[in-house]
Amino acid sequence: MHKVIRIKNLDCAACAAELSEELMGLEGVTLAAADFINQRVVLDYEGDETLKKCISLIAGFEEVEIIDGNAPQKKERHLTEIISITVGAALFIPALVLRLLGIARWVSFSLFFASALAAGWGVLWKVARNLPRMFKGGFHPAVLLDENLLMTIAAIGAFAIGENMEGAAVMLLYEIGELLQSIAVGSSRSAITRLMSLKSDTAIRLRGEGQEEVSPEELAVGDTILIRRGDRVPVDCKVIEGATSLDTKSLTGEAYLREVGVGDEVLSGCVNEGGVITAEVLRPSSESAVSKILELVENSSAKKAKPEKFITKFARIYTPVVVLCALLLAVLPPLWQGYNFPVWIARALNFLVISCPCALIISVPLTYFAGVGTLARCGVLAKGAVGLDLLAKAKVAAFDKTGTLTEGKFSIANVVGGERVLMLAAAAEKNSSHPLAEAFAAVDVQKADSCEEIAGMGIASVVEGKKILVGSARLMRGHGMPVEDVESPNLIVYVAEEGILLGYVEIADRLRAEAKEALEELKGEGIKKIAVLTGDTEARARETLKGIPVDRICARLLPEEKPLRAEELKADGPVLYVGDGINDTPVMAASDVAVAMGGLSSDAAIEASDFVLAGGDLKSLPKAVGGAKKTRRIVFENIVFSIAVKVALMALSLFGFIPLWAAVFGDVGVMLLAVLNALRMRGKL
Repeated sequence: MHKVIRIKNLDCAACAAELSEELMGLEGVTLAAADFINQRVVLDYEGDETLKKCISLIAGFEEVEIIDGNAPQKKERHLTEIISITVGAALFIPALVLRLLGIARWVSFSLFFASALAAGWGVLWKVARNLPRMFKGGFHPAVLLDENLLMTIAAIGAFAIGENMEGAAVMLLYEIGELLQSIAVGSSRSAITRLMSLKSDTAIRLRGEGQEEVSPEELAVGDTILIRRGDRVPVDCKVIEGATSLDTKSLTGEAYLREVGVGDEVLSGCVNEGGVITAEVLRPSSESAVSKILELVENSSAKKAKPEKFITKFARIYTPVVVLCALLLAVLPPLWQGYNFPVWIARALNFLVISCPCALIISVPLTYFAGVGTLARCGVLAKGAVGLDLLAKAKVAAFDKTGTLTEGKFSIANVVGGERVLMLAAAAEKNSSHPLAEAFAAVDVQKADSCEEIAGMGIASVVEGKKILVGSARLMRGHGMPVEDVESPNLIVYVAEEGILLGYVEIADRLRAEAKEALEELKGEGIKKIAVLTGDTEARARETLKGIPVDRICARLLPEEKPLRAEELKADGPVLYVGDGINDTPVMAASDVAVAMGGLSSDAAIEASDFVLAGGDLKSLPKAVGGAKKTRRIVFENIVFSIAVKVALMALSLFGFIPLWAAVFGDVGVMLLAVLNALRMRGKL
C-alpha cells in the first residue's frame, strides 16, 4: 500500500534522514522517505496496523506535526526566529562595545551570556529533547550527534575558557544562517507548491437543459462539461462542440496557444483563452493529467540520486568522528605543550564548528529538488532525482518512430484492392488498441467476430466466418503469401482473406514539425548518436525521417527485438530511449533512462519511464537533458567547494589562525553560498 503523509516543522535534512531510518526499522514498511523540502513522508507499507505505527512515530518525532492533506499551506513567517535573533543582536552589540572599551567586564559577560541564550535557546532545547531519545529502544548516539550539539559544545566551551564574545557569536551567527537557509528552502518549496494551481476547484456539468457547479472529483467518464473563457480545464476531456485556443504553458512550458476543435483531446490544467466549448469527460479526476503531474512531483523525492544517498550516509558517520577528533585535539596536544589546555580547547572548538556538514546535507537535496521543479515548469516530469543523474550521463538517444518522431495522427491515404479491403481492415482494427486503429475509426463497419493481436505484425480475425489477416508484409510472408514491398512513404497495411492477398491500405503519418530542431538541440547538449528503432521497413523509415539528424535506423523490429538493439547501442555510452510508453515498455526497461512521449493518460507510460513529456513536445527533451546536466554540475560544485573550504578552515583552526567567531562565520558562509548556488537551478533552462 502507498501513502503520502503531509507534515510540517521538519526543516532539517539530517532529521529527515533520521526519521526515514526509524520508519524503515518498523516491521511491514518497505519504503519510507521523509522529505524536509516538500514537507511530506512517502510510505509503502503492509496493512493498517503498520500505518498506525508509522503515524504514531511521525507525530512523536521532534516537533513534526501531521496536517490535513486538504488544508492550505500557510506561508512561513519565521517570526519566532526573527525575534530571537533581534533580541540576541540587541544584547550582543552593547556587550561588544563594553568589551572593546575594556570596562564593566561582568556586565559585558552577562550581556554576552543573555545574547547567547536569546539567540540559541532553540538549539539548546533541541539538544535537551534529543537526550532521552538517544536511549529510546536502545542506545542511538547518532540522534544526539547533530549540528545542534556541535554548536552547543562550541558555545559552552567558549564561555568556559573566557571567550565570551565568541560564545555569543556562535549562537547568533548560527541562528542567522539557519534563518537564511530556511527562507531559501521555503522559497524553493513554494515553487513546487505553485503547481497546485494547476488543479481546478470547480467544473460546470451539463444535465439536460440545465447546468450545475461541481468539484472535478464528482465528474464521471461520459459526463458533458462546459468550459468558459478563462476557465482551467478540470479533467481530461474531448471537445464535442465549439472551438477555442488553450494556454498550455502549465503543462508544456511553452507560451504559444494551442488551437482545438471538435474531436480534439484536451488535458486538464490548460486554461481556455478563447470561446466557450462543450466537452465530454474522458478520464476521472484521479486519472487526469493534473493528478498525474502532482503525483509524480510529490513522489519524486523518494527516489534519491547516488550523491544524495552518499551525503546522507556521510553525515551520519562524519559527525561522531568529528566530535571524537575535536575531543582528542583538546586533550592530547596540551599534554606535550605544558598543559596549555585553553589554547587547544579553543582550537578544538573552532575545528568542531567548521566541520559542521550543513552545507552538504542541505544543498545537495535542495539542488535535486530545484532541478525536478524547474523541469516540471518546462513540461518535463521527473520520477525522481536518480533520473536526473541518469539523464545527465546519456550519450546515445534512441527513438521510436511512430507517435514519437511522427505525429501519430493516422489517416487513410490510399486503398488498393477495392472497398472490401477497406471494410475488412476496418472491421479487424476496430478491435485493436494500437494507435494505428484510429485511421479506421470513421469507417462505418461492424467489428470482427473475433480478434487476436500478433505483436509487432498485425491482427488475425474472423469476419463473416472467414479468416482475415491484417498487418505487415512479414505477417503475410509468415502465412505463406508472397508480398512485394510497396514503394511509398506511407505505412502499408496488407489485407488477406482465407490465405489470399486482397490488397493493402496506405496509412499516412507526418513527421513532427519540431523534430528536426529538437534533435539538433539534443546533439548540442552532448548526445553523440541518435538512433531510431522501428518496425517499419528501412526505406520507408528513411523517407519519413528525411532531413532530421538521425545516425542509425534499426528497421523491421518486433517489440521483443528492440531491447536487443538498445543493448547494442550501449557500446557507445548510456542510452536514453524515447517512446510512447505502451508498446515500448520492454525497450524502456532495457535502456539506461526512458522518456514517455506525452503519456500522461497512460499508467504504462509512467510505470516504464523515468520522465514524462507532459505536452508531448519534443523540444522539451533537450531542455530536460540540459537541466539534468546543470543539476549534476551544481551538485558536484557544492560538494567540492564545501569540502575544500572546510578542509582549509580546519587546517587554519589547528594552527590558531582564526578565532571562534570567524569559524562560525566561515561555516555559515559556506552553507549559504552552497544553498544560493543550489537555487541557480530555479533559473531558466
